[in-house]
Amino acid sequence: MKIAKSLVGIEYHIENIDTSILVSLYKNMLKSRLIEEKMLILLRQGKISKWFSGIGQEAIAVGVTMALNSNEYILPMHRNLGVFTSREIPLNRLFGQWQGKASGFTKGRDRSFHFGTQQYKIIGMISHLGPQLGVADGIALASKLKNKNEVTAVFTGEGGTSEGDFHEALNVASVWQLPVLFCVENNGYGLSTPTSEQYNCENIADRGLGYGIESHIIDGNNIVEVYKKVSEVAQSVRENPRPILLEFKTFRMRGHEEASGVKYVPKELMETWAAKDPVLNFETFLKENDLLNNAENRSIKVEIIEEINKNLDIAFAEESIIPNEANELNDVYQEFDYKHFEYGGETKELRFIDAISESLKQSMKQHEDLVIMGQDIAEYGGAFKITDGFVGQFGKERVRNTPICESAIVETAMGLSIAGIKSIVEMQFADFVTSGFNPVVNYLAKSHYRWGQQADVVIRMPCGGGVAAGPFHSQTNEAWFTKTPGLKVIYPAFPYDAKGLLNTAINDPNPVLFFEHKGLYRSIRQEVPTDYYTLPFGKASVIREGDAITIISYGAAIHWALETLNNNPQISADLIDLRTLQPLDTETIYQSVRKTGKAIVLHEDSQFGGIASDISALIMEHCFESLDAPVKRVASMETPIPFASQLEDQYLSKNKFEKELKTLLEY
Repeated sequence: MKIAKSLVGIEYHIENIDTSILVSLYKNMLKSRLIEEKMLILLRQGKISKWFSGIGQEAIAVGVTMALNSNEYILPMHRNLGVFTSREIPLNRLFGQWQGKASGFTKGRDRSFHFGTQQYKIIGMISHLGPQLGVADGIALASKLKNKNEVTAVFTGEGGTSEGDFHEALNVASVWQLPVLFCVENNGYGLSTPTSEQYNCENIADRGLGYGIESHIIDGNNIVEVYKKVSEVAQSVRENPRPILLEFKTFRMRGHEEASGVKYVPKELMETWAAKDPVLNFETFLKENDLLNNAENRSIKVEIIEEINKNLDIAFAEESIIPNEANELNDVYQEFDYKHFEYGGETKELRFIDAISESLKQSMKQHEDLVIMGQDIAEYGGAFKITDGFVGQFGKERVRNTPICESAIVETAMGLSIAGIKSIVEMQFADFVTSGFNPVVNYLAKSHYRWGQQADVVIRMPCGGGVAAGPFHSQTNEAWFTKTPGLKVIYPAFPYDAKGLLNTAINDPNPVLFFEHKGLYRSIRQEVPTDYYTLPFGKASVIREGDAITIISYGAAIHWALETLNNNPQISADLIDLRTLQPLDTETIYQSVRKTGKAIVLHEDSQFGGIASDISALIMEHCFESLDAPVKRVASMETPIPFASQLEDQYLSKNKFEKELKTLLEY
């Protein structure tokens, strides 16, 4: 066995490692260190706005990256510069990214390492830290489904292990035996908070036992140990897919970011870790063991410094971004080339719930790798039995029961999209999306705008009241999402629309929240084409035509409006079923209001901040001169939705509508 020690006693077991690899490990660490040192100078000069240092931790990023194959995904944090440089991303693009230039990966829309690149199989983090752990699960699941024998590596810090996403992601990976390396860089502090105040166990690796997964503790300052152990583990995982928790003991020699400083770290601790510097120790080792001479070392440093300066010149010379409103708006969504599928003449009467089920079934045939995920959706068929029988037809690989962890499953869906697989997530109830809110509004919604990555995910949202289910199973919470750029929000009221729009949602490469009022599931029937067909987004349906007033609504409230009109045949009204809330068919609204001169907007949600408020404002802005009365909003009470049926009846806007409609007609 070939073993040699550095000056501070770090043992480098270099047997079976070619000298060229040893030198490459050193060069990649050195490159990361020299870039960081240059960035600190530029920060002091005001030429970059912020820097998150990873000095002292270079061996982890470099060792893990070099242990993986170039086609395997890595999900680093904002201190893992060595991941990016070891994958040989052109430095001018990295520098452009940090300076907010167009050559960067986010076109100036995000900073630091908050980006991904399919070319280099790197998926960067968002500031919320935790979501990328579940995203790694999704990428690994895609690898497993496609039998690729690939491993996915994801990074987090010791502080990030306190987030719920960490626990959810490890649990999902364990249950599904996903080929993920969870790499935890434990440097003893989450910003200034020591690990003794972060968790109450000796090692983070000890948590692996609780999830039933293998774990290892690795000296994060020993580049050879990192490289060898991760290489060994990665190869094992390729052959036998499973998750592994890796805890790297290390220390960051600079603050959380430069303004933070390191005054919270005892001086003796800083000195101890400074002596374990991974770059300097390995440099000393290579020279003392005649694996690198002084002349070669000088040449390497000169070459790296020249590369840095040359690429900095390119980045600095690049013109600043010129704001272009059209460019910004056009990049919020992935371009969707809507393909219209027409149906034949055959129809059959379907309930709303049957139309949803039929759409899912036909879409599973239309897209051979489409995956459905949700709680109890496999053999049990889901809480509403919509996927009953799907396992027998499509198998458990594609119809997947999930643990109760909405956040990780939304993140897994995002990972599947990154790896090229469409997915549908069923929220058992729309109310439960709160447990996965962060990845919906911050990851799915923003990914395409930030770095051009589509989030090809549909989230099904059984929602709504009228069934005495109380505050946590009855909300209609579409307004949480209609105001979030990057999401599409669909809310059909009829079986025909539900089937056609859900098919379109699944075809659309953008994230879609698909609301299904559970009160309509078994109460509404309609003749529905038996063939597969699609309906376009952003096109409302005019159900009734008249000239006295415009009624605008969607979901179950459409049926309340219809009931009112049926009971009052003397009222001549345009009744507009919006069907899609984002995109919104404003033109149909405006045309109708300009004709009738009066508008009333009815929805089930409470009023303040609801979509009726925006529709009312749009009408006032665009149709003011045509109005003969103020725009009226009719919504439910400003309370949570209650359980007792008599209280729920009082809460819902259904019983207020007729009175408000007649009052407006008399204005």
